[in-house]
Amino acid sequence: MTADAVIVGAGIVGAACAAELAARGMQVEVLDSHGIGGGATAAGMGHIVVMNDSPAEFALSAYSRDLWLELAPQLRKRDAFSRCGTLWVAADDEEWQAARAMHDAFAARGVAAQLLDSAALRACEPALAPDMVGGLRIEHDSIVYAPTVAEWLLTQAPHAANIRVRLDTEVAAVDAHGVTLANGERKHAAHVIVANGIGAQKLVPSLPLQPKKGHLLITDRYPGLIRHQLLELGYIKSAHHAVGTSVAFNAQPRPTGQVLIGSSRQFDTTDPAVDMPVLAQMLQRAARYLPALPRLNGIRAWTGFRAATPDGLPLIGRMGGAAQDLWVAVGHEGLGVTTSLATAKLLAAQITGDAPAISLAPYLPQRFAQGGGHV
Repeated sequence: MTADAVIVGAGIVGAACAAELAARGMQVEVLDSHGIGGGATAAGMGHIVVMNDSPAEFALSAYSRDLWLELAPQLRKRDAFSRCGTLWVAADDEEWQAARAMHDAFAARGVAAQLLDSAALRACEPALAPDMVGGLRIEHDSIVYAPTVAEWLLTQAPHAANIRVRLDTEVAAVDAHGVTLANGERKHAAHVIVANGIGAQKLVPSLPLQPKKGHLLITDRYPGLIRHQLLELGYIKSAHHAVGTSVAFNAQPRPTGQVLIGSSRQFDTTDPAVDMPVLAQMLQRAARYLPALPRLNGIRAWTGFRAATPDGLPLIGRMGGAAQDLWVAVGHEGLGVTTSLATAKLLAAQITGDAPAISLAPYLPQRFAQGGGHV
């Protein structure tokens, strides 16, 4: 059978791309070596946040958050969408000035944000350590359970009849005209899209991707302990600029009443096992912000691997060089859930020749072409 598009990867990015192309009338086949919403999608926190580390990151995350807010009314209870907001926490005066600068930057771009002094912060989140000096609340940031949303996009979204999903299907090779499965079967398509995260490197070795290992821990149920997704203002530096192993405070109130605790980053390992010293360092950092944490019951810890690019921005579009006719949607690092819907829109616009809603240039894979420098 020949499809208009074959997508390798049934995580949140691949699922979003499939749903968008299906909505444009294409027949789409999605292949995954495991199940829907596995890999980094299952391992991540499921946050939907506007980030401002660079103008390109802001443009993509803000555009995609708006798309998530539009989609939210169609999602089910099991998808656990919650517009809980993000609260960036300032632990000292330097971070408070960073919060003020972030507020001004967001306000200039129309993103609703409120500065909270120390008293307002305590009233907003009483569980935070009392010596925190303030915070910045981003009110429309949200959380979601991404694996079930990926399943909804592929099987129940309005145009899901145009999507065929094949699981437990290993792809051995890709080219511009189709894919070859591990069993030797050939699948032809007008467009081939590689969207399977760090696994994309096996299919397209020229992709400039590096795995970033991360740990998460989830607690038992403590309803109302925290109300917002909480992040330390040092998180931005840790997320994009740290080398070696780093941790940063990130806590999320799940609709179940559980608390999801992160986060860590390791560049020097591909071992999926929980690294107890790193987990301990992460939890110690979190306890600095949430003093009640050591008294909570942690019920499960796990790891995952983010696919990171050298400049912290995803690769969305047609490959250059020998793989020039392949399409890719990879390299989203820790923002795959946030930026999945916008990624799908930008990829589909390129495939169909439509005008994109935001500039494509910062995300095109050709920016890493040999001798090409950055766009």
